[in-house]
Amino acid sequence: MKNFPLMVLFVILTASCKINVNKNNYQKTLFVNHVDPFIGTGGHGHTYPGATVPFGMLQVSPDNGISSWDWCSGYHHSDSIVAGFSHLHLSGTGIGDLADILFMPTNKKLDLTTKTTSRDQLTYKSKYSHVNEKATPGSYQVFLEDPKINVELTSSQRTAFHKYTFTKNDKQSVVIDLGFAINWDKAVKTGLTIEDQYTISGYRFSTGWAKNQKVFFVAKFSKPISESVLLPNKQVITGNKAEGENTVAQLFFEANNTNELFIKVALSSVSVANAKDNLDDEKSTFDSTKSAASTIWNTALSKIEVETPIDSLKTIFYTAMFHALVAPVAYSDKNGQFRKEDDQIATTIDYTAYSTLSLWDTFRAENPLLTLLAPDKTSDIVNSMLSYYDTKRILPVWTLYANETNTMTGYHSIPVIVDAYLKGIKGFDAEKAYQAMKTTMMQDERGLNFYKKFGYIPYNLLDESVTITLEYAYDDWCVAQMAKALGKNDDYQFFLKRSQAYQYLFDPKTGFMRGKSEDGKSWNEPFDPKHSNHREHTDYTEGNAWQHSWFVPQNVDNLITLHGSNENFTKRLEQLFTESSEITGNNVSADISGLIGQYAHGNEPSHHIAYMFNHANQPWRTQYWVRHILDTQYNTTPNGLSGNEDCGQMSAWYIFSSMGFYPMNPASGEYEIGSPIFKKAKINLEGGKSFVIEAENVSDKNFYIQSATLNGAEFNQTTITHQQILKGGTLHFIMGPQPNKNWGIKK
Repeated sequence: MKNFPLMVLFVILTASCKINVNKNNYQKTLFVNHVDPFIGTGGHGHTYPGATVPFGMLQVSPDNGISSWDWCSGYHHSDSIVAGFSHLHLSGTGIGDLADILFMPTNKKLDLTTKTTSRDQLTYKSKYSHVNEKATPGSYQVFLEDPKINVELTSSQRTAFHKYTFTKNDKQSVVIDLGFAINWDKAVKTGLTIEDQYTISGYRFSTGWAKNQKVFFVAKFSKPISESVLLPNKQVITGNKAEGENTVAQLFFEANNTNELFIKVALSSVSVANAKDNLDDEKSTFDSTKSAASTIWNTALSKIEVETPIDSLKTIFYTAMFHALVAPVAYSDKNGQFRKEDDQIATTIDYTAYSTLSLWDTFRAENPLLTLLAPDKTSDIVNSMLSYYDTKRILPVWTLYANETNTMTGYHSIPVIVDAYLKGIKGFDAEKAYQAMKTTMMQDERGLNFYKKFGYIPYNLLDESVTITLEYAYDDWCVAQMAKALGKNDDYQFFLKRSQAYQYLFDPKTGFMRGKSEDGKSWNEPFDPKHSNHREHTDYTEGNAWQHSWFVPQNVDNLITLHGSNENFTKRLEQLFTESSEITGNNVSADISGLIGQYAHGNEPSHHIAYMFNHANQPWRTQYWVRHILDTQYNTTPNGLSGNEDCGQMSAWYIFSSMGFYPMNPASGEYEIGSPIFKKAKINLEGGKSFVIEAENVSDKNFYIQSATLNGAEFNQTTITHQQILKGGTLHFIMGPQPNKNWGIKK
C-alpha cells in the first residue's frame, strides 16, 4: 500500500506526457485537419479534390471523364467513374480546360486502338466509391474497384508524385493518354518518348479555352519498364517514340517483390529539358513529399487562427482558406522561363510568373485577401500581368497558361494593381504599371470605343452594355487613384470624371441601371428587372437588373443621392433581398444561384451589395444580411458552395465576412464592417505582428454589434483601413440579439 501513491504519480506523469505529446501533435496538424477538399466538388462549386500545394504549378487530381458544365474541374462528387489522374486542373471556374497528361494504372493488357468518343468507351476507366476515397491538403487517395488498385497522390511546387498499390500477383501497368480531353479542350499534337528503363518524356499541345497551350513533361518510375505499347493515333508502332494528334502508351513493370509502383512527374510550358529541371531530386520520396505538403499547407493556413466552439464553422473557414490559396498557379519554371501566347520564351527576374488569373471574380476579395496573407505573391501577380502587357500592349482580362481568354467584362487587372500599390506592396515598376493601365483604358477594344465616344456603352451597339459600362467606370476610378498617388493631376481629373459613367444609365423612375440607346435618351424596352439571357442579347452579364444595378463601389454615396435619399436607397436595397426569387427568360444564366430574393450569392456581382447599407446609415441591416448569407450559403457538404468557387473568390468572401469586415471597394484600402461569426480571429501579419478581431457574446442570435473598441479606444464607425490592420492590435466587438441603431451612424 505504501507504493500506491508512487504508482498513481507514475500513471499521472505518464498520462500528462501523452497529453502534452498529443497536444503538440494536434497543434502541428490543427489547421489541415479542419480542411475538407470535397466541399465544393458537388453542386455548382466546380472544385477538384486532388493534390497541390499553395499556388503550386501542378494540381494532380482525378478526372471522371465527363464533358459537362459541372465537370469543369474534371471531377464532380455525383460521379462514381474515374478515367485517370491528370496534372493540371482549374478550381471553381465556369469554363473547363486543362486535365493535361493523364495517367491511369491498370492490371491487364488493354486494346487501345479503338476510337473513343465518350468515357464509356475508355477501356481503362474504373468504378470507385467515396467510402474508399480520401483528400487532405496536399494529398489524395482512392481505391479503383475494377483493377483493385489503390491510388495515392501528392505534390510539391513543381513535381507530382503517384503511388499505386497493386493486388498481389496482378500485372502492373500504367496507361498514359495524351489525347484525353474534356470540355473545351482538344489535343492537336502530342508525343511520347521512352528515354530509358525508368524515364519517359513527351509533350501535349492543345487548343480550347487556352487557344495555344503547350505542356512538356517528364516521368520517372521506381521500377524498370519491362514492356511498352505505343499508339500514335490509335495505331500500334514499334520503337520507343510516338507522335500524333492523339498519343497513348501502355507501360508494364515487373513486380520485383513489391506491389507498389512510384512515379514522379514534372511539367513545363517551355521544354522537356525544363520539365527535367523542375523534377524533384531522388532524395524526395512520396512519403517525404506528402509530409512536406501537409506542413506547407499548415503554415499557409495558420496565417489566420479562428476560435469558435462550433467545429463546422472551422471546417468551412479553413476549407475556404485552402481554396483561396490554390490559385493563381505558378507558371514559370525553376529557371524562370515560361512560354507566352505568341510562343516567345520569357524569363522572370526575381519573381514567379503566375497563370489562371480569374480577374473578373478575384479582384473583388480574393486578390485583396492575398495582400494580407501573401503580399509577395501579389507583387508576383502584378509582374505577371505586366509581362503579358509587354507582349499585347494591353492588360489581361482572364489569362490561362499565358493565353488571353477575354472571358468576362472589364479590365480588372487594374484594381488589383492599384490595390497593391496603394497598400504599399513593392516589387514592381509603378510607372510602368500606370502606363499599362492608362494605355489599356484608352484603347478601343471590347467596347471602349463606344465608351469613349458616348460616355457609356449604348445597348444597341454592344451586348452586356450596362455591366460593361459600370465596370469600366470602376476601372477608370482605379486609374484615377493611381494617377493621383503618382502626382499626375490632369490624368486624375480625366479618369475621375469618366468614372461617373454610371450616372448615364441610372433610371430614376425604376431605380435600376438600364440599357440606354446611342441617342442618349431612350431606354431598352420592354424592361423586366428579373429577366436574364445568358451572355447574348442582354444588357447584363450573367445576371439581371436587380443584381447589376448596385455596382458603384467607388461612390456609394452618390448612388444613394441618385436614389433620392438614404430611406429610398435602403428600402430598395432591402427589397433586393426580400423580392421573389423568380428569374424570367428562356435562356436564364446558370450562374444565377444562391438566391436570397434577387440577391445571387452564387455569382460575384452580388458580393459587395450587403455592405452598402453601411453608407446609408443602416449598418444593422448589413449585419443582418451578412450573417444571413454566412449561415445559408456555405456548409460542410460537397454542395457547400452556392456557386462556382472561381479561383478563390467565393471562399475569400467567406474568410473576410466571417471575420467581420470586407473590401466592398477593393482598391480603396478600406474594409466595411459587417458581422463577425467567430469568438476570436487572429490574423498573423508579416513581421511578427498580429491583428485580432474579438466578438464578445457572439452566437447564432447575437449577431448585431452593440459597441466596439480598437486597441481600447471607442470605435464607432463602419470602416477600418488596411493600414490600421497592418499596425496590429485588437478590434473588440460586443454583440447582442437586437440592433444598436446608434452604432456606426454618421452624424
